[in-house]
Amino acid sequence: MKAVVKTAKGPGNVAYTDFPDPRRPGPGELLVEVKATGVCGTDLHILEDTFHNHPPVVLGHEFSGVVLETGEGVTMFRPGDRVTAEAPARLCGKCMYCRTGNYNHCGSRSGMGWGENGSFAKYTVIEEQMAHIVPDGVSFKAGALMEPMACVAHAIEITGLKGDDTVVVSGPGPNGLLMTQLAKAEGATVIVTGTEADAGRLEIARQLGADYTINVQAEDAAARIRELTGGYGADAVFECAGAQSSIDACFEYVRRMGRYTQMAMFGNRRMAVDMDKLVVKEIRMIGSQSQRWTSWDKTVKLLAAGKVRLDPLATHEFGLSEWEKAFEVFEKKQGLKVVMYPEE
Repeated sequence: MKAVVKTAKGPGNVAYTDFPDPRRPGPGELLVEVKATGVCGTDLHILEDTFHNHPPVVLGHEFSGVVLETGEGVTMFRPGDRVTAEAPARLCGKCMYCRTGNYNHCGSRSGMGWGENGSFAKYTVIEEQMAHIVPDGVSFKAGALMEPMACVAHAIEITGLKGDDTVVVSGPGPNGLLMTQLAKAEGATVIVTGTEADAGRLEIARQLGADYTINVQAEDAAARIRELTGGYGADAVFECAGAQSSIDACFEYVRRMGRYTQMAMFGNRRMAVDMDKLVVKEIRMIGSQSQRWTSWDKTVKLLAAGKVRLDPLATHEFGLSEWEKAFEVFEKKQGLKVVMYPEE
């Protein structure tokens, strides 16, 4: 089969090439025909070799597809089921983190697209325990975005968002727009901030339920947020832009004793944090890593209830052989999510 493969260590070394079809599913595994697969920043980091990887390996971990065959002992799925999967492909199942349901921190975790063959191919093999049903009425294109939605659901979960919170989402990219919808589903009042270049994305944020949007280059965002919160500031801020200016602004937006959650990653770039402000305001700062079962459960239920829209976020579509163009569009932020489709 044809696949997008990291062929060797080092920058570059990615090719659309022939790769062996997956073996038949082993015990507890599913053989899946990939129908749609999304591009993630992690894929670009693997291309640049700034994220760990074990070549030769098929890239990709955001996908949806159809079960073709089940291995011995599989009871929860059958051929024909529409599925997606969690990014942690293999777990030890024995460490403290696995045993407490926090397996996103398993030290032996091996993920799709860097440690195990991923979804940038016609077929992939996944573990039953990592698989989830794509709800009826959710397209394959939208199903390919369930994994990043689960990451956002995890961030909301560990932040402890409440229905009466006022939330600032800094950065109206794909994760920011997912965060907007999930925070609204929790009942929060949502303010989305962005730059002049984000004008189109801020409009999408409004269409997806944001209560307020702020162009930080056109008005004093911190003053506006204080005005909207009785002078206090936001109860919680989610940094989704991955920029120093956004980090600094979030420390201004959040109220004393408020919560700051870091969603964006920085590709090994070191960022500065105003530790005095962290101390003086008694801000609770937390990072959010990947996903776990509870966030997936919320993702599936919200989609099944029609409370989150994923299709509008998939703005660009390519065949898998066009992966270089797809990566370029994603890297230049010319749209939101980029989805690719395996070719015959």
